[in-house]
Amino acid sequence: MSAGQIAALIAAGAFVVLVLLLAIPLLKLGRTLDEATIAIRKAHESSDPILLGANETITHVNTQLERVDGITANAQAVTGNVSALSSVFTATLGGPLVKIAALSYGLSKAVRARRRKQEAKAAAPARRRKK
Repeated sequence: MSAGQIAALIAAGAFVVLVLLLAIPLLKLGRTLDEATIAIRKAHESSDPILLGANETITHVNTQLERVDGITANAQAVTGNVSALSSVFTATLGGPLVKIAALSYGLSKAVRARRRKQEAKAAAPARRRKK
């Protein structure tokens, strides 16, 4: 064998070793891609029940929101009725009640003033006697 043939054999052997060293990571990468494909498939299969449950939940929530809308509308109607009733009460009884309150306040002030005058008159002769 000549030196060129030996160099060619060494180069061929080195190339075989290089190919084998590169084949190992490629095989591992292929297994990793297979596992990733399996994991994605399982996730896709298990997401269907979750999505169906979420759809049912959203349907239930929408039903409850419609009920709440009805309750809100009824509460708004009751509020309007109470407001109207309050206005009617104020218009019919508010004026006379204010007048009665004013009259009772005026009478109580007049009675107090009269009592003070009477007490002052009763106390005046007693003061004169003390002097």
